Amino acid sequence: MTAPDRPTPARLADHRALLFDLDGVLTPTAEVHMRAWSRLFTPYLAGHGVAPYVEQDYFDHIDGKPRYDGVRSLLASRGIDLPEGTPDDDPSLDTVCGLGNRKNAEFTAELDEHGVEPYPGSHRFLVAALDAGYAVAVVSSSANAVPVLRTAGLLERFPVIVDGLVARQDALAGKPAPDTYLDAAGRLGLTAAECVVVEDATSGVEAGRNGGFGLVVGVDRGAGADALRSHGADVVVQDLAELVDDLRPAATPAI
Repeated sequence: MTAPDRPTPARLADHRALLFDLDGVLTPTAEVHMRAWSRLFTPYLAGHGVAPYVEQDYFDHIDGKPRYDGVRSLLASRGIDLPEGTPDDDPSLDTVCGLGNRKNAEFTAELDEHGVEPYPGSHRFLVAALDAGYAVAVVSSSANAVPVLRTAGLLERFPVIVDGLVARQDALAGKPAPDTYLDAAGRLGLTAAECVVVEDATSGVEAGRNGGFGLVVGVDRGAGADALRSHGADVVVQDLAELVDDLRPAATPAI
């Protein structure tokens, strides 16, 4: 997929807000999600006589998408068609929603058992951005954004959180549609052009591109720099600490 031509993006310092994805950007919960998806699909696919679940399936079919969309995409890659079910389905049910709820139970168990800390570089970048006066928001497909932020000690940093629960409540399309990011910008009272999207998933950087955001930063946690760029990232880094010096200077306190 080749991104359409775009104007040269403005500098990070020229923007007013940073809209962060959560899992894989602020916290290494992408690893928790990856383990939970593997715990779900490794035995499930083995029982259906199709190609086994591998780590690349997470990046190709699941990463950055709302949970039920990830289930549908992975199943479609193996030619498996299941009833949709409803979000209230018991995790034991063989439906799209049942499997999604089973995965969520696996994720909660992993989080409770191991906890989570923010990436040091991301924490440094976030603190520097807040000191410099940037507005911030979290935009996550996960329904677990609030407990993850609380566990990581970051919840009080974010006045705006648009997660999977908000998206469902307000009927917002998931990434790669830009709707959740546009909603977060609106809650901050800003336009897309005034905001920076910070993402680690191809579906997320594509959402930033589709929404006309002023700058889209890709954080390569495994998706691949080329893939992130081809889906819409203007800048790709390995760690957000690389961009601290590109933020506008912190405000000087009045004497």
